Amino acid sequence: MEKNFLLYGANGYTGDLIARICSERGIKPILAGRDKNKIEPMAERFGFEYRAFSLDAAKDIDEGLRDCDVVLHCAGPFSRTSKPMADACLGNGVHYLDITGELTVFESLAALDEQAKRANVMLLPGVGFDVVPSDCLAAHLKRRLPTATKLTLAFQGLGRISHGTATTMVEKINQGGAVRRDGKITSVPSAWKTRELDLGNGKTIVTTIPWGDVATAYHTTRIPNIEVYSALPSSARTMLKASNYIGWFLATSPIQSFLKSRIKAQPAGPSDKERARGKTFLYGEASDKEGNKVVSRQRGPEGYTLTALTALAITQKVLDGNFTTGFQTPARAYGADLILEIEGVEREDIE
Repeated sequence: MEKNFLLYGANGYTGDLIARICSERGIKPILAGRDKNKIEPMAERFGFEYRAFSLDAAKDIDEGLRDCDVVLHCAGPFSRTSKPMADACLGNGVHYLDITGELTVFESLAALDEQAKRANVMLLPGVGFDVVPSDCLAAHLKRRLPTATKLTLAFQGLGRISHGTATTMVEKINQGGAVRRDGKITSVPSAWKTRELDLGNGKTIVTTIPWGDVATAYHTTRIPNIEVYSALPSSARTMLKASNYIGWFLATSPIQSFLKSRIKAQPAGPSDKERARGKTFLYGEASDKEGNKVVSRQRGPEGYTLTALTALAITQKVLDGNFTTGFQTPARAYGADLILEIEGVEREDIE
């Protein structure tokens, strides 16, 4: 029997990119989103089935998931949309995948582990650039140094960001940073620490951010101390540091509305040419209490391209029956070398 997957949020930047690649590969997802006026013409363009439903009512989601085996959820901010979709997936026996990078979403879905096992469902958030490449790198470092107690991850190369990514960042602008200390997620100020690292394209200043790996890398490796860094423009670092003092102001409704209007005025995301030129660079190091250290680097396609490729690769695995029930992370479900299945990804051990 042919299995179906539902691509929810198909009319967003990343959803549209995934749909285009599906069309090129002869894959036929069911396109879905809340706005029929956007989803219907998109489905006609590709020759795909479509469904239009919001996430406001459980009965509408249940109907939207009818005869589906997997949901690839691409409609953020996931802090608002992941719970209703994940709950519906659990209730209907549908595997849940999403492309979130939001720390709180990973932890809230991890709390549903036992419920997912009872429902024979896999909950696997973060099947895109957030967090497949970095999760695989973390698992590789743990494999190299099983005694590791500290993990550092850093990345560069997202380039222009989509409306959805920017909106999530704006909504969390007053929430500060986060690291993991002794196994527990710990709040720290925004842009708490900076380092200079060579991610594979020369030395770069990187800054701590509350990236999803603060959650997922621990579930994958059990390394108790984790920091995640990103290469940011100096203006972004300044804004992050300023948010420690004026975050309350930036979170007020008028300022949020203003910032979101500025986002909507920008292009939806990088152009095809920008994606083709883009690269992602990752750096990881793990150390233990005896002073042993290992360092590895990874490079790959542009971030949104990588998201589409990894999301589809994992979706296909689930459709083929390759899944583990319960809450999972990409590398825990499919191993540290999952990322090497993606064309254009290279990894090197440098220490």
